[in-house]
Amino acid sequence: MLTSISNLEKQANNLPHGPGVYIFKNPANKAIYVGKSINVRERVYSHLHAHGTKSQEIVQDASAVSSIPVLSELEALLLEAELIKKYLPRYNSSAKDDKHPLYIKITKEEFPKVTVARREEGAGRYFGPFPSSSTVKAVLRQTRRVFPYCSQRRLGKRGCFYSHLGLCNPCPNLVKSEPEKSEYRANIKRIIALLSGKTKRLEKQLLGEMTAASLREDFEAAARIRDQLRQISYITKPYEKPKAYLENPNLVSDIREEELRTLQDILSTYHPSLGTIHRIECYDVAHTGGKNTTCSMVTFINGEPEKNYYRRFRIQKVKRADDYGALKEALSRRLKHLEDWGKPDLIVVDGGKGQVSASLEAVNQASSLGGVPRPPGRWDRYATFGIPVIGLAKREEELVIPTREGGFNVIALGKGSPTTKLLQRMRDEAHRFARAYHFKLRLRELLPSKT
Repeated sequence: MLTSISNLEKQANNLPHGPGVYIFKNPANKAIYVGKSINVRERVYSHLHAHGTKSQEIVQDASAVSSIPVLSELEALLLEAELIKKYLPRYNSSAKDDKHPLYIKITKEEFPKVTVARREEGAGRYFGPFPSSSTVKAVLRQTRRVFPYCSQRRLGKRGCFYSHLGLCNPCPNLVKSEPEKSEYRANIKRIIALLSGKTKRLEKQLLGEMTAASLREDFEAAARIRDQLRQISYITKPYEKPKAYLENPNLVSDIREEELRTLQDILSTYHPSLGTIHRIECYDVAHTGGKNTTCSMVTFINGEPEKNYYRRFRIQKVKRADDYGALKEALSRRLKHLEDWGKPDLIVVDGGKGQVSASLEAVNQASSLGGVPRPPGRWDRYATFGIPVIGLAKREEELVIPTREGGFNVIALGKGSPTTKLLQRMRDEAHRFARAYHFKLRLRELLPSKT
């Protein structure tokens, strides 16, 4: 048993930290369990060290564990269902349950209900079929977080269970006015639009409602609609079908290679001596009116985030709202650690010409890099010791590349291009990491210190 766990741990070390599906196989190379996770490596480790009977039996019978990385949580869910149907693994009880496709049904009545049906029969709107009950449940769970609805078959006089969780709001059992009826029916119409794929029209409508709510200073309603728009973006973002992963288990790495290659093609025009890009660092600044200013450094290796190399900086010298100064300070501190933190192939800053200039200035003023004195003539206007610096301007998603002559090349990125997806993913992660640290500092400032 200990030998088995040791071997599986060695294999788990090579699994990705991102979303995907993992497969335990026995010595006969037969799949005995298929699972999914947003962090495959951590989930497999939890199996190896779990005390539950099922996990212990899986580990005892398994001789190998592998994974298929995917791009999103939804893809992992769909691929898991497909693999369970294909392999019928011994320890997946759901493999025996899903013998028929399922539909999402929206009933036709005064207060339409959202339910699950085995077949299309009776009045109402049907969406599907879906490959498994787990897929349907996941879609409904995500939909309900965006637009609350009722699933209770018969109406009563008390609010249903989900009304207490805010997932059936307004609850038909408690509706007493026409505005409440209209609000519930509007939610149902939005669910139909979402499941029908009419997301652009729905997003446009919600943006109008959010603007109107802000103008009348109903900020609570505006914030709720903003959150709905974010959830819609998450649910409806493009994804690959399970078939694509079954045909090519290396699909994610192929996509990442394409993203890096297209970025390198763009940059090589301005940096002819640029080597292969493997490691990229992205920086973003966060503050509130110049207070509790932070700067994040997130590291992507071969197109994937590597959190072991993330760093966060609490800005100390800049005492006002100055993104350029904060970025300059953070990079000056980072560049003292090239040897122990590693050297990136590319630096990306969230912003335009000002942010890029501040980044280059940080290096120009550094007396040494990573503890090594800066040799004369090794700094130029468009790179930091051979490390190219570029910016991603927010409004038009433009790439800002400094030139040797002191100017800038501004390149409009194609919407949805591989380069755009890679840079947006890094920028969004840097923004998230910077904001998280900033809010932590703000909270620490607001809460009374322990006595």
